[in-house]
Amino acid sequence: MGNFVHAHGFGERYELPLPLPLFIVGGAATVVLSFVLMGFLIRENSRIFTYPRFNLLLVPPIRILSSSACLGTLKIASVLIFILIILTGLFGNQRPVDNLTPTFVWVIWWVGLGFIVSFLGNVWSFLNPWKIIFSWWESSYKLFSNTDKYPSPVRYPKQFGIWPAVVLFLGFAWMESAFVDSVVPRILANFIIAYSLITWTGMVIFGKHQWLRHGEIFNIVFGFMAKLSITEVRVLDFRVCRDHCSGNCKTKNNECIDCYECFEYSEVREFNLRPPVVGVTITYCTIPGAVAMVMLLLATVSFDGFSATPEWVGIQTYFIINFPGLTYQFLNGALIANSIGLIIAPLLFAGIFSLFLKLMYRSVGSRGPNVSGLMAAFVLSLLPISIAYNYAHFISLLMVQGQQVIPLISDPFGVDWDLFGTATYQVNSGIIRSQMLWIFVILVIITGHIAAVYLSHIKALELYRKSNIALKSQFPMLVLMVFYTMVSLWIVSRPITE
Repeated sequence: MGNFVHAHGFGERYELPLPLPLFIVGGAATVVLSFVLMGFLIRENSRIFTYPRFNLLLVPPIRILSSSACLGTLKIASVLIFILIILTGLFGNQRPVDNLTPTFVWVIWWVGLGFIVSFLGNVWSFLNPWKIIFSWWESSYKLFSNTDKYPSPVRYPKQFGIWPAVVLFLGFAWMESAFVDSVVPRILANFIIAYSLITWTGMVIFGKHQWLRHGEIFNIVFGFMAKLSITEVRVLDFRVCRDHCSGNCKTKNNECIDCYECFEYSEVREFNLRPPVVGVTITYCTIPGAVAMVMLLLATVSFDGFSATPEWVGIQTYFIINFPGLTYQFLNGALIANSIGLIIAPLLFAGIFSLFLKLMYRSVGSRGPNVSGLMAAFVLSLLPISIAYNYAHFISLLMVQGQQVIPLISDPFGVDWDLFGTATYQVNSGIIRSQMLWIFVILVIITGHIAAVYLSHIKALELYRKSNIALKSQFPMLVLMVFYTMVSLWIVSRPITE
C-alpha cells in the first residue's frame, strides 16, 4: 500500500530542533512522571470504578439524527457506497490513483473511520454494509417464511472464540502491509467480494450476531477501538439482554454497555457522552483469541511503520538480492521479507509482553492470577498505545492522500467524468508541515502511553485490592511502557529525519 499512497513518509526530510535522543528520553521521562503521579492519586477506592455520563439523546439534534428515518437513510447510503466501490474496482480505470476504490478503502475507510471510531464512537456498528444487507435478507426471510427470526442451523462453538476473526485479520494485515498489488482496483474489489461471501456464509450458518461477535473482522476491531472513545450505548432494560442477546453482554459492573445487539432491540436505552478510555475499564478480555487480536492490532501497525524505515529497506534489499529469481508479480523478495516481518512482529510483541507479566507475577509474590490470567487482564491496557501509534503513523496519509477523494468523487471510474466539478482538484502535499506533524506525533504517542499506564493502574487495583501491592506490580509495566514509548518515537522519526 505504501507504494501507492505514500503512507510511510512525511513528504520532506526534517531536521529536528533537538537531537532525537533528547525527544525520546523526554517522552520516556513524561511516562515515568505520570506513573509517579498515578501512584499517589489512584488509591484503593479506585478499584470500584465509576465515571460520569450524559445521555446525548436528550439533545434534540442528536435525537433527530438517531431516529429511524435518519439511520435508515445512512444505511442505504452505506450500501450504495459499498456497491459503488466494488463496481469502480471491477470496471474502472486500473491505475490506482485514478480509481476511487483504493483511496476510499485504504485511506478514507480503514484509516479515516478508524480515527473516528476510536475518538467519537462505534459508528461502524450502524454503517456496516455486510450487516445491513444481511439484515435486509433476514427481514425478507422472516416475511416469506412467516417466522419470528431466522433459525441459524449451527450453534457457534464457544471454544472457537474470535479465532476466525484473528486469522482473517492477519490476512487483511498482510494485504495492507505486505502485498503491494492490494492497491490494484480489480484485485481489491475481488478481495472485497471474497470477504463478503465469507461474512454472509458465516452469518447464514451461525447467525448474524454470532458471526459479528466472532468472525467479522471489522466489527471486532472497530469495537476494540471504540472502547477508547468518548461515547457509549447503554441498555437499561435487562430483559432485552436475557431474551435477545446472543452473548454475555454484561460488564463487570453488571451493566449492558456497548452491546449493539441489545441496543438494536431495546426501547429503553441511552447514547452517552463519557470520558475517554474508560470503556476499557469495564471490559473483560476472556474470549479465546481476544489477546491475540489486541497483539495483532499493536504489532501490525508498528510493523507498518517500521517497514518505512531505512533499516527495513535494507532488509528488503537483502531478500531482493538473495532471491533474484523471484520476480513474479505476486512473489518477490520484498513480499517475502514483508510477510516474514508481519508474522514475527506479533510473536515478538506477545513474547515481550509475556516476559514483563512474568516479572509482574514474581514482583507481588505470585499473588493473583497466573501469567496467562494477567495477559487477559492487562492486554486491553495496551489499546491506547495501538491507537496512538495508529494516529501518529497515519495522520499524514489521511491529510495528504485523503484529499485524492475530492477529484475521485467526480470521476470514480477514472474515465474523465466531472460529476461535481471537483475533477481538477490538485492534492496539496504541504497541507501540514513536518514540524507540526512531529509535534503531533510526540504528543499523541506520549498521551497514549500515559493512558496505558493509567488503565494498567486501575486493573492492578482491581486485581490486588491493596494500593501498595498494586503499585509494586506496576514497576515491570512501567519499564514496558517506557520501552514502547522510546521504540515508537524512534520508528516514527525515521521517515521524517532520514
